[in-house]
Amino acid sequence: MNNYRRDFFTGCLLGGAVGDALGWPIEFNDMESVIQKYGSAGIQELEPGEGNLFEITDDTQMTLFTAEGLLRAWTSARHTGGVPDFAATVRGSYLCWLKTQGETTSSLPEVIRPGWLLSVEGLHRRRAPGNTCLSALSEGTFTENGIIENTSKGCGGVMRAAPAGLLAASIIDGDSSSTARLAFEIGCATARITHGHPSGYYPAGVLASVIATIITGGSIEDGISISLTFLDGRIGAKETIDAVQSALDLWRDQNIMPSPATIESLGGGWVGEEALAIGLYCALTAGDDLVRGVSLAVNHSGDSDSTGSITGNILGALLGEQAVPKEWLNQLELGDVIKQVGDDLFTTFEGTENWLKRYPPI
Repeated sequence: MNNYRRDFFTGCLLGGAVGDALGWPIEFNDMESVIQKYGSAGIQELEPGEGNLFEITDDTQMTLFTAEGLLRAWTSARHTGGVPDFAATVRGSYLCWLKTQGETTSSLPEVIRPGWLLSVEGLHRRRAPGNTCLSALSEGTFTENGIIENTSKGCGGVMRAAPAGLLAASIIDGDSSSTARLAFEIGCATARITHGHPSGYYPAGVLASVIATIITGGSIEDGISISLTFLDGRIGAKETIDAVQSALDLWRDQNIMPSPATIESLGGGWVGEEALAIGLYCALTAGDDLVRGVSLAVNHSGDSDSTGSITGNILGALLGEQAVPKEWLNQLELGDVIKQVGDDLFTTFEGTENWLKRYPPI
């Protein structure tokens, strides 16, 4: 994997972060109030917040901790020769994220050494984290199949799934179908840690699969097509399949122009399959314009930061870091940390002292 492709790993995470930051100021506002404040086009520029920085939310925070957990699992496997337990290790990283939110839990054994993100002071910010993620991590119990015992299908699983696609693209040296399948399974497994409804975890698998397909040279449509084959015949997958198909049909209909009303025909994005559908539609519609894509994705009456983040992940993976405006990156909160994690997902493992300090084996 050459260094040119590194730009698409960092682009995926940075694209997601700027989509998150663009949508954050209007996350809980209806489109009428957005237009009243920002004009008929809605919000188009990132708004500075604390420290004059463009603030990220729990979407990007949890994406980073997902990446950390995946990298720790892979590092453990490479370091010890064992089999990576992605779900268990990612859950440990999510428990570290839970601590950054000021929550306490006895679920993280003291023998488990935290990774480096817990020590990043800027991640200790509470930006409207989802109640399902908080409760599942602080007090949740699991089925024998490793699925959290709740019925939530909120978008908290899909919004953080992009690193599963990036990691799969790094560690699988084979055909794109095998890479996409691994990404799908990891994406679902990490979402099941907090979301027990199939529409809470299958969309995460689809997003991861689409990201992996893009990174390995395919198109967004290619990623969607292969993801639908993974969903075929699975119990509880109909809502996700229907939502993905609706996004495709909407994009293919040349008589329908992109607009907030068009977006809202796919739902509000508060639940997994709707957030995925909006992200896919906006990414497909954007073509080679990341700014257009995330702008379209946030300007509606729903979960703007999550749909902006998903769209940014897809377009960043497709177009690379250079597609993100420099003026946005220069003021992006924790931009250097986000870029470092993207670089690390590209690298996946180094046996150096510094690497093992950042991603200590379990």
